[in-house]
Amino acid sequence: METILTEAFSDPGAPATPWDLTDRQLGAAELYWLSTVRADGRPHVTPLVGVWLDQTFWFTTGAEEQKSRNLAHGTAVAVTTGANRWAEGIDVVLEGRASLRRDHTELEDVAAAYRSKYAGSWPFERTGEQLTAGGGHRADLWGVEVTKVLAFAKSPHTQTSYRF
Repeated sequence: METILTEAFSDPGAPATPWDLTDRQLGAAELYWLSTVRADGRPHVTPLVGVWLDQTFWFTTGAEEQKSRNLAHGTAVAVTTGANRWAEGIDVVLEGRASLRRDHTELEDVAAAYRSKYAGSWPFERTGEQLTAGGGHRADLWGVEVTKVLAFAKSPHTQTSYRF
């Protein structure tokens, strides 16, 4: 991974944000925003829960949901999360490609990560090649292979890029 400090958007002399701080923010976030593109080119942004595991961002969607329809024709995505405050914390933008995942081990590992992270609020279990939550709701699992991460730290103000 290559780390780059964007000096034009950083305080003079500020160091690049350490990866471990960005990595922790990605893992601890409760809510993320997924950006996809509709078939007609219009953007679509939606809040969702997800997990950051093994440097992959994981999320679920039902086949009938807009984000699933968007991903059917284009897999480039951006995912954002963070403190969303001017004076403190870190905001993060992930860029990459989402892919539908059917591997049983990945499904089981990510389901366990959801249950642990969200204290049972998302009680996913693997059912065949999908995840099932309470009430029998079935969802596809998507993993985002990250190509670039932008971290915006507030104190000192820095913009750091990580290229994978």
